[in-house]
Amino acid sequence: MRERQASRSARRAREFEAFVAGAAGRLLHAATLLTAEAPGDNPRARRLLTLALAHTYACWDRLRGEDPYDRARQYLATRFAREAWHHHGLGRTRPHPDSALAVLTPQERLVLVLRLYEGVAEEQAAALLGLPTERVHLICDRATATLLHPRRAAAPPVAGAKVAPS
Repeated sequence: MRERQASRSARRAREFEAFVAGAAGRLLHAATLLTAEAPGDNPRARRLLTLALAHTYACWDRLRGEDPYDRARQYLATRFAREAWHHHGLGRTRPHPDSALAVLTPQERLVLVLRLYEGVAEEQAAALLGLPTERVHLICDRATATLLHPRRAAAPPVAGAKVAPS
């Protein structure tokens, strides 16, 4: 009996290690995009990844044919959304200023990463986030437009130029 349980535990550990070897890099990249941190300095993204992998390992035996990557991605997304909601406006949610996604809100980053980076269908993203499909579509369009057509900063003043009185 003990040998069977030990064998089952060893098999479970090997399967999970193989999953992590194949999925952790992509999940970390998705988490880094969500947090808008620099790739080399991403403690929040690494924390999200660790929590998602721990959750996936905890329910590994109950997956029963379900894709473990989908489960980990769902947990990563919902955990990010919950943390962004609870810490909105606090320093913990500030993106890295050099990140291309820094101009987006956490919700826009979440929808954009799910839809464009992860390839999640609008309907699935809407169900995962508890939003209407039309809202997910609108958020994705707005985020894409923001990235493709960034606001331009005001031109610096020209030295020695005189400003006409108004």
